[in-house]
Amino acid sequence: MSGAVSDSGAAALFLGIDGGGTGCRARLQAADGRVLGQGLAGPAATRLGIDTTWAAIETAWTGALAEAGLTLGDAGGIFAAAGVAGYSRAGMPEALAARAHPFASLTFESDGIIACLGAHNGGDGGIVIVGTGSCGFVRIGGVASKVGGYGFPVSDEGSGASLGLRAIQLALRAHDGRVPSSALLEEVLRRFGHDPLQVVAWMDGATATDYAALAPLVVRHAEEGDAHARAIMQDAATAIEGICRALLERGAPRLSLIGGLGSVMEAWLAPDLRRRIHAPLGDALDGAALLAGRPPRTDL
Repeated sequence: MSGAVSDSGAAALFLGIDGGGTGCRARLQAADGRVLGQGLAGPAATRLGIDTTWAAIETAWTGALAEAGLTLGDAGGIFAAAGVAGYSRAGMPEALAARAHPFASLTFESDGIIACLGAHNGGDGGIVIVGTGSCGFVRIGGVASKVGGYGFPVSDEGSGASLGLRAIQLALRAHDGRVPSSALLEEVLRRFGHDPLQVVAWMDGATATDYAALAPLVVRHAEEGDAHARAIMQDAATAIEGICRALLERGAPRLSLIGGLGSVMEAWLAPDLRRRIHAPLGDALDGAALLAGRPPRTDL
């Protein structure tokens, strides 16, 4: 859509929206990638319900237009796209497509797809997202597929949540005397007053995000040489390696690690895989803008 114009004859603008479980972001760009305005809102994952998701998306795009000095009356010259966490849930594609909007077009996809598009400037490639959860996406010739990411605790191996779960499991074993203790396990137990019953009570309501809150402890103690922490990190790296290799076997010519733990985990991967990892060329909002029709950047 290089050189695209709106119905009014003005140069087209491109709005990318990234709707995630912790927040929703929007970014308005010109065709050359210049950022004109940005907006923020609360969570937009579909598990929260279509009304909550849509309200966050609207709030984010309204903020981006306002920062760019535009109003909804200017939206007819904007091509928009949104990546939404949980987009594939039953009924959600249809529910989102049915919502009225002011733009020239509004396309929806999963948040993983826009992250993959952004990481490779619209080209073929794969990503492994390593954050609270973990998941792999590969996109080749416009066809996308997914590896893992079925949800914690049955999946999301190598993620922040899995690091926290493993640390708690080992801490409880150390409390029983089944494994030697360590600085990491002592710190975990202190958080629960060295009382396994407090762990059990916490577990009853704990989410993946709660488990992932312990991941920084694992990373820090691993860097300090704690044997248990290092073993947890190596096991996690092995799981991430499995996702990486699956993406490469599917033909990904380029691979990037993204997410809050992506750069940390890269250092633990096997040397042959580290040589295959490339820094992302853009982020999920760039990917959404590409999905909306913004031309790939030529300066990367």
